[in-house]
This record gives sequence, structure tokens and C-alpha cells, in this order.
Amino acid sequence: MTTHVWDYLPEYAKEKDDILDAVQTVFGSGQLVLGESVRGFEREFAAYHSLPYATGVDNGTNALKLGLEALGVGPGDEVITVSNTAAPTVVAIAGAGATPVFVDVREDDFLMDTDQVAAAITPRTRAILPVHLYGQCVDMAPLGRLAEEHGLRILEDCAQSHGARHHGRLAGTMGDAAAFSFYPTKVLGAYGDGGAVITADESIDRHLRQLRYYGMDKVYYVVRTPGHNSRLDEVQAEILRRKLRRLDEYVAGRNAVARRWEQLLGDLSGPGGLRLPTTNPGNTHVYYVYVVRHPQRDAIIQALRAHDISLNISYPWPVHTMDGFAHLGYTEGSLPVTERLAREIFSLPMYPSLPESEQERVAAALREVLAGL
Repeated sequence: MTTHVWDYLPEYAKEKDDILDAVQTVFGSGQLVLGESVRGFEREFAAYHSLPYATGVDNGTNALKLGLEALGVGPGDEVITVSNTAAPTVVAIAGAGATPVFVDVREDDFLMDTDQVAAAITPRTRAILPVHLYGQCVDMAPLGRLAEEHGLRILEDCAQSHGARHHGRLAGTMGDAAAFSFYPTKVLGAYGDGGAVITADESIDRHLRQLRYYGMDKVYYVVRTPGHNSRLDEVQAEILRRKLRRLDEYVAGRNAVARRWEQLLGDLSGPGGLRLPTTNPGNTHVYYVYVVRHPQRDAIIQALRAHDISLNISYPWPVHTMDGFAHLGYTEGSLPVTERLAREIFSLPMYPSLPESEQERVAAALREVLAGL
């Protein structure tokens, strides 16, 4: 049997009755679009973050795009972010009509190097988009100071950080708004696509609700501002309501898996060898993915295939090197840390129901491969 980095079937077997009951609840409700399941999930997701507002949308990419638009970002504006991220982060900036501006990431945690942000600010800069990557938060204090000094907005990308904390504050509660994805692999994952934007600002939330529904405001067919069709599906919302109640349990499960990786592989960790993830002081990590690093990454992944172990790379191609963003003018060497990481990082299996026996099998195979390099 092949080992993969993620598998939802063990979780589904455990939660099947609740998931199918969620589907039946919606199908028997008499309302299939923007009904009580969406409204209930929005209330409960906002309450989890101790915020007043959450707007459900159809996916995480549109959560970012609509979030930017609701913050006033549009054509002619620049948004500062990172290239070491999933491409949708940058696709959303372009989708809002703005220009992404990249800063490099840090060697130790792979997160935005906040020391580089000030130099990237220009008269066209409208927002900063920090990505809470792999399950832990960017250092938000310096970004908050820069935003206040320059009159910028902050949209947090929380697609990989549901439940993560930074000095006690939940990811998504430290900027003007925050975008979440509920793609099935996420810490809080649906059984299809979904997304949400949370905020403490009523005017931002009101604008988001217009944007997700063609730009209409309460009265059907009356468009107040050009918008989109980006509604969260009622079935996915009801499933997410059920799973939200177990979010802290999922986070605890992921942390248990991470601790086992440290026990199994910690003695191999070090400069020039296998480097395990670190957690920054003040952060609570939720381990959306368990990203390790080795200079001979490609040889390791190839060798593990002989053991029926298939691993992912998050992410092998920095966004600034992709053909679709060549017009931005970045060249090889523009973001040296990001580019170096792309050649060395890979992900070990990580999900709450990962069997200990599978971890032990992967660790044994990895040790064998590393010994043969």
C-alpha cells in the first residue's frame, strides 16, 4: 500500500454518520443556497475567532480576491506578499487587478521576512498580504507598525493556519481582514471547495456580502457594485459547522503527529542534513503540512518511491519564476532564500488520523535512504 502525505478516508470512517447527517440536514431543509447552514457557519466561525463578522465564499482564492477588493485594492495598486506560497495567493492579487510585489522569506521558518517589507513600499502600495504558511503565523507586530505608518491595509492569508496562534491571538485576528480556505486537505477542510473572510469591521463585511452575490444588496437584481458569484455552498457549510466543533481536536492530532516525527527523526536533524520544522517563540503551530529540508531532496523523494512512499513538495516552483508572472520582471536570484528552499523542501505525511505504524515505516525508509546518500 502506498503512503501519501494526506488521506481523508480514515477521518471519514470515524465521522461518516455526522457527515451524512449534515448532507441530509441540508437536503431536507427546503433551502439549498445561502440558507441556515451558511448563516450558522458564518456565526460560529466568527465566534470561534471572537470576531463579529464572517462571510462564506466558494473557495479560498476568492476569499483572498474578494477580501482585497473589500479593502479597496484594485487596478494600479501594489500588494506586498511572498513567492514561497501556493500560487492562488498571487492569482488572487492579480484577479483584483493589483500588482504583486515580492519580498523574500526567512531561512529558519520559511515565512515572510518582515525586515524586507519597508523597502518594498512605494506610493502605489495599498496592502500587505502575509501568508501564515504551513501552520504558523508571520511576525505581525512589525507589519502592523508599517501599515499604520503608511496607511496600508493588511489581509492575512490563513489558508494553512486554522487555529494557529501568535502570542495568544488566533491567526486571522491581527489584520483588517483574513481569508481562509476550506479545501479538503486543510486543517479545517470541507468535502469540496469553500472559503471565508473574517473581519471586525462591519463596512468590510457588508462590502464582502455584496461582492460574493453579484454586487447586489438585499434586493435581488439591484447591483450596487460590480461583484461575483462566489457563494459558499450550503452542503459544505453544514459539514464545516460539524467539523468546526472538532477543530481543536484536529489541531491536537496534528501536533501529536509532529511530536512523533521529532521522536523518530530528531537525531538526524542538523545543518547539511535533514532539517525538521521549527516553531517560533510565541507561536502555536498547527502543522497543516510537515515540511522538512535536505540539500539532496530530489534523490530522497525518488528513492522513497521504491518503498511505496509518495511525498509532496510545498512548493517546488516559486511563484515569481512561473511563466504566468514573468511580466513582473523578477529574475533568477531575485529571492535567493525562496529559490534555495524550492530546491530542498519536501513534506512528510501529516494528518490527524495518520497511523503510528505508517509514521514508523516512513521514518525507517527515510533513515535507510539517508544512510545511502
